Amino acid sequence: MDVFDAVVVGSGFGGSVTAFRLAEADLRVCLLERGKPFPPGSFPRSPHETAENFWDPDYRRYGMYDLWSFSKLDALVSSGLGGGSLIYANVLIRKPESWFVHESFDGGYEHWPVTRADLDPHYDRVETMLGAQRYPFDVKPYQDTPKTVAMKQAAERLNLPWELPPLAVSFGDPAVPGVPIEGGEDNIHHSPRYTCRLVGECDLGCNFGSKNSLDFTYLSAAERLGADIRTRCEVFSFEPVAQGFLVSYIKHVAAGDGDPLAPPERHTVRAKRLILSAGTLGTTYLLLRNRSAFPAIGPALGTRFSGNGDFLGLVLKAGLRRRERSGETDARLLRPSFGPVITSAMRLERTENDEDARGAYIEDAGYPEFLNWLVEHNVLTMSTRVGRFLLRRGWSQLTGTARSRVGRQVGDAMGKGLFTATSVPLLGMGRDVPNGRMFLRDGHLDLDWDLAASGPYFEQMNRTMRRVSHSVGGHYASNPLWWLNRLITVHPLGGAPMGRHQREGVVDSFGRVYGYPGLTIADGSVMPGPVGPNPSLTIAALADRSADRIIEDHRKPSTEPS
Repeated sequence: MDVFDAVVVGSGFGGSVTAFRLAEADLRVCLLERGKPFPPGSFPRSPHETAENFWDPDYRRYGMYDLWSFSKLDALVSSGLGGGSLIYANVLIRKPESWFVHESFDGGYEHWPVTRADLDPHYDRVETMLGAQRYPFDVKPYQDTPKTVAMKQAAERLNLPWELPPLAVSFGDPAVPGVPIEGGEDNIHHSPRYTCRLVGECDLGCNFGSKNSLDFTYLSAAERLGADIRTRCEVFSFEPVAQGFLVSYIKHVAAGDGDPLAPPERHTVRAKRLILSAGTLGTTYLLLRNRSAFPAIGPALGTRFSGNGDFLGLVLKAGLRRRERSGETDARLLRPSFGPVITSAMRLERTENDEDARGAYIEDAGYPEFLNWLVEHNVLTMSTRVGRFLLRRGWSQLTGTARSRVGRQVGDAMGKGLFTATSVPLLGMGRDVPNGRMFLRDGHLDLDWDLAASGPYFEQMNRTMRRVSHSVGGHYASNPLWWLNRLITVHPLGGAPMGRHQREGVVDSFGRVYGYPGLTIADGSVMPGPVGPNPSLTIAALADRSADRIIEDHRKPSTEPS
């Protein structure tokens, strides 16, 4: 049996940071990641490949997208070396100081036992490691990004703070699209990388290595420092033993390797310290499944679930008013596929004692150009245009028209594509009410979440997105799921919340599990409420802070959290 100083379960923003920091401190580290590596060029794009790129090991699917469906909410997370960084939109915004609320009963209990001052040095450290760089909006071709220009103008008209947030993307210095990234250490994939090509594919995985995702940053550094990084290794059980923990996992077999009908290999490792970083859903599920081995864990397990206020809206058919003919409009091109997925953000301030103003962000969004073909391909209008083209060609053949160049007619048959070119998604996130509870139902993870308590927050988001849409001359459409009293989140949080004592939280402010020295949690599950902005930076900063204490505790006899 392999023995380590520390075993880290998961390679997302908590696990990758922790593995690197512990390896840097000369601890013997093993990181177990259930998913596979995704080097540049391996992210699927074809319909067939994408259909196979989902995670469902019961059906021998070992892809990247792990989709969970509960009664009132769906959640999309990632499976792969680098966790959520493979498909996130690169945004690194610090949690605003006033959003670290204390003893808040505003629709649901929320208390943060850490402050912005506690996290600022760790925010600094993470931003440096991830190569944070703002969108270079002051130089061409970046300054002509239509969606960024539109968001800036909308924020000015609505008197909302607007910013270019730090992004974990390589644009170059000076910024030039699509050129090789020179210098630096080799990466874990031994793959060349290129600066951002501005093609809006961040959420599908970057095939050019432009994202400074965790595999290129923390995990590459951890491997160079000697960390044992094992992929396709899914942990299913763990238990405390004398001087540490036993961790059992199964090794998933890649398609084409070995007997596809053979049961997966089972392995066990031992470590003095165990760090759970399997994500909000993964870590909570593991703790609930293995609760009999940890009877001292308190009643907070499974509680304080939040979707981080995730909300999707759409600006449709934006237009610019013509001066010479009042009331008529020209199309306003927003080109959502130009640039990284997110370039800018506007902030809705939190107002004390106002449930309609809990605090939120609205960000522009994009998607790959090839998806525009799916949206534009309306069968009825397409068939009408093609039919018109064929009639014209038939008439030309019958009448013997001399003109042989038909480019305009083919272009007319394709259409102008203005619906997608003048529309852009809006991504909202913020302080919803963390009153959800996760539990097991017949051995499966389930969620009970009172969406009504967050109703005022989502109504404010809807109203503001509508104002943003109108300010750029567009129509507004909210996520149709909202009208079905249903949401989707890519930022699930909570389940093993931090607290000041065992009744309030599963862990202390350093992620140490109450009652079990050596057991730490470092991922989104420790959040006692919504982060507000994109949570990846705060998860990483908390993990970095937690690593300081793990290293300190490792160098002296273990102590329980105070």
